[in-house]
Amino acid sequence: MLTFYCYPKCGTCRKAKKWLEDHQIKYNEIHIVENTPTSEEIEKIYKNSHLELKKFFNTSGNKYRELGLKDKIGTLTEKELFDILSSDGMLIKRPLVTDGNVVTLGFKEEDYEKTWNK
Repeated sequence: MLTFYCYPKCGTCRKAKKWLEDHQIKYNEIHIVENTPTSEEIEKIYKNSHLELKKFFNTSGNKYRELGLKDKIGTLTEKELFDILSSDGMLIKRPLVTDGNVVTLGFKEEDYEKTWNK
């Protein structure tokens, strides 16, 4: 079963959720702000994703800009970045979907089609 980290008010998350439901794919929905993944959970998801760590950041969010992360990301350790991501769910690119082995960030229908429609 998929784990679907989302923010219910997010339009992109709503589109992704509709896609999953339209394709009858079962998932466990987790409110990313109320139940933000821990630093350890983010590290595990990241290691399985084969994506750059900076892709996990919601770069268009207010919190990202407020913290000046654009200029800091390149200077911090992975551990520091995991800790920052786990400090506020609004910092994480969403929706974040994983089956424990594969990860998608954001919603692009073609990516979901390739990754989750099996």
